[in-house]
Amino acid sequence: MDAKLKAFLDRKVEEYNQPSFIPADPISIPHRFTKLQDKEISGFFAAIFAWGNRRIIINKTTELMQLMDDAPYQFILHHTDNDLKKLLAFKHRTFNTTDLLYCIYFFHHHYTTNTSLEQAFFPNKSINSVEAGLNHFHHYFFSLPDAPERTQKHIAAPFKKSTCKRLNMYLRWMVRKDNKGVDFGIWNHISPKELICPIDVHVARVARKLALIQRPVTDWQTALELTNHLRQMDPHDPAKYDFALFGLGVTEKF
Repeated sequence: MDAKLKAFLDRKVEEYNQPSFIPADPISIPHRFTKLQDKEISGFFAAIFAWGNRRIIINKTTELMQLMDDAPYQFILHHTDNDLKKLLAFKHRTFNTTDLLYCIYFFHHHYTTNTSLEQAFFPNKSINSVEAGLNHFHHYFFSLPDAPERTQKHIAAPFKKSTCKRLNMYLRWMVRKDNKGVDFGIWNHISPKELICPIDVHVARVARKLALIQRPVTDWQTALELTNHLRQMDPHDPAKYDFALFGLGVTEKF
């Protein structure tokens, strides 16, 4: 481990892991809610929509929450067919009405018998890693009758060799615990030390420049390689360095 690199990245974590980070980031959406399930549902959509311009992501997720009367959990559980008609024109990039209606169908199915979305990723003690949890979630999510094949491109999984950037980011939001006020730390089945650092084109570019990854391709194994290097810097909270790498890549154009 390079002590100078660790010190540099620790400073960047402190700089970006602050409440001032929230308003311009998709995590601002679940921060608008107080109920656990509202945070989970709004956060899920904000994370799934998170590719491209962050302001557009926030605006589109805000639009969707407004269509759900800014009470997504109540909407999921108690919507009528007439309520669903309000959603038919919603679209975000390649995420369309078919994808949205299936998500609502799945959430209704899940929350009818579960109190938290955490159980969709980690239903029992045998699912005790992020990789196992993401793979389980994918299979569970598409286990309902008439699950649309097209929606699979929006729900990544390690067995498909994806980096799972958006879902790893979502897990960071739900699992990481600190006193900075950005991440929520409301899920407890796995600990922050198990998290995998989200990796997109910006994080990958910075990580390669800092020699934190060597793989020429960017896939699930690359996310593991990066996280293993970050665990050498902080074995208890490797995903905190997402703030540093993302901030360097997006804000500072490192």
